[in-house]
Amino acid sequence: MSSLDLAVIGNCMSAALIDRRAQIVWGCFPRIDGDPVFCALLDGEEVGNGKHAKRGVFAVELEGMTRCEQHYLGNTAILISTLHDDDGNAVEITDFAPRFIHYDRTFRQPGMVRRVRPIAGRPRIRIRLRPMFEWGERAPEITRGSNHMRFVGPGQALRLTTDAPIAYVAEERPFVLESRISMIFGPDEPLRSAVDATARDFFERTADYWANWVRSLSIPFEWQEDVIRAAITLKLCNFEETGGIVAALTTSIPEAPHTQRNWDYRYCWLRDAYFVVHALNRLGTTRTMEGFLAFIANIVDDSEDEKLAPLFGITRESKLEEHAASALPGYRGMGPVRYGNAAYTQIQNDVYGSVVLASTHLFFDKRLHRAGMHHLFEQLEKLGAKAVAVYDTPDAGPWELRTMAAVHTFSAVMCWAACDRLARIATHIGLHERAGHWRNHADLMHAAICERIWNARKGHFVSTFEGEDLDATLLLLAELGFVACNDERFIMTVEAIDRQLRRGHLVKRYAVQDDFGTMETGFLICSFWFVDALWAIGRCDEARAMFEKVLKLRNSFGLLSEDADFETGALWGNFPQTYSMVGLINSAVRLSRTWEEAF
Repeated sequence: MSSLDLAVIGNCMSAALIDRRAQIVWGCFPRIDGDPVFCALLDGEEVGNGKHAKRGVFAVELEGMTRCEQHYLGNTAILISTLHDDDGNAVEITDFAPRFIHYDRTFRQPGMVRRVRPIAGRPRIRIRLRPMFEWGERAPEITRGSNHMRFVGPGQALRLTTDAPIAYVAEERPFVLESRISMIFGPDEPLRSAVDATARDFFERTADYWANWVRSLSIPFEWQEDVIRAAITLKLCNFEETGGIVAALTTSIPEAPHTQRNWDYRYCWLRDAYFVVHALNRLGTTRTMEGFLAFIANIVDDSEDEKLAPLFGITRESKLEEHAASALPGYRGMGPVRYGNAAYTQIQNDVYGSVVLASTHLFFDKRLHRAGMHHLFEQLEKLGAKAVAVYDTPDAGPWELRTMAAVHTFSAVMCWAACDRLARIATHIGLHERAGHWRNHADLMHAAICERIWNARKGHFVSTFEGEDLDATLLLLAELGFVACNDERFIMTVEAIDRQLRRGHLVKRYAVQDDFGTMETGFLICSFWFVDALWAIGRCDEARAMFEKVLKLRNSFGLLSEDADFETGALWGNFPQTYSMVGLINSAVRLSRTWEEAF
């Protein structure tokens, strides 16, 4: 059965997911939001063997395989898989997407390299390379030469260049692996050098790149390996060409079994911006942070007087029409498979605060350089004016409810945050009149919001104006600076969420029914928010204990999806989930002993 016990490789242009049998079961080309040429993850129940094996897969099969051992090469995005059979035969597969500095530029051609070598006995392997096009609708036209195969579809052509016998690859015929073979898969461009030498050179330079990148990270003393893996994974969700960071690399992995909560997450949500920038800042990954902030700044420049959409494509596309891919039955057969996301049409008023909060770093972080700061401030002021106008009006809210609207607390507080940060920025750059203007708006909004979100009868803040229910974003009120962490109202709200939304070490987004029923899984970022809130109100031992339990939900590669089952801990939802990895990083940094304390 398909599962989310998957590894990810990538190079900030394309990425691939590899399962526990060392099969590539997901990979979009020519970039991370493209056509899933490898789509087996969404092609029903099983990735089988033989002539009935799934479409959209790249497999290296050891005949009679009984176990597969896998691990990442330390501090890299390079995966090592060792396949064994019961007769003492074994092969090792090294998978990676090339990424390194070449002529003072980053080489990150879409594609991947697979190197296979025998390490014991006389192993017999079979190579199955079955890309598909147009969301599983079309098999490619295949041509081949002496050392390559071309896979031609309606909109793109891909090429495998290899020193393996091309006839065996084309016919999926097993053969004895007597020496190392290399396979370079990517754009339809001829390779003008020896395959094995090129693959070896790419491997060595890619390993060096990741090792050097990790050396530059600022990491906490505790949970170092966990944070490093989360940081690498976050980087792999970055489309470096524009700076955009996607919410996940997949689409349509359901949030819970048979719920139809199947969404395409290969886009950039503005709501995530504050949390992602916060994590990148804590890690010291200034180039990635600066690229993401430039992506956001371009959205600000584009916005003019129009309302701001809640999500954008990785090249800032604003129209992301939602479609169903009828040829793919879905993860474990649980369709529909969607591409595009209709949430781009929604009103989500928190976006104004999200953009201003993220952009605040550009004004205060001396490591970053951006010309035209006064112009950027003027553009942000336009978003602030929209925040003032809409903070107390209904929207779809942070959970993107499709048929229900209300005045959501989180949206209102984020609008307040836009005005609060604009006041701070204006003071910092010497615009004192503008600082007073925005401070006045922030104070008026703060008083109005507090009055309407405190439910005295319930004894806690509520998720909507004059409402009665809770949702997990209330855990962020202190983090955002809306209330102090020792404010009794905030403490009572955390305690209420503990009683009503928490189940063990998982936290629901909310408990009320929505368009699809009630929540059946815990939303992992909410668990990290709860950990942070426990820490903030002084329940530090509980926070550490809960954090350790949430870490155990990660798959065997140290990665998280969006959701987890309350009873079994099984991962659900799109994968790997940026939000979850960011939550892990932020909580680990907050909870860890300092390096000074450790020594």
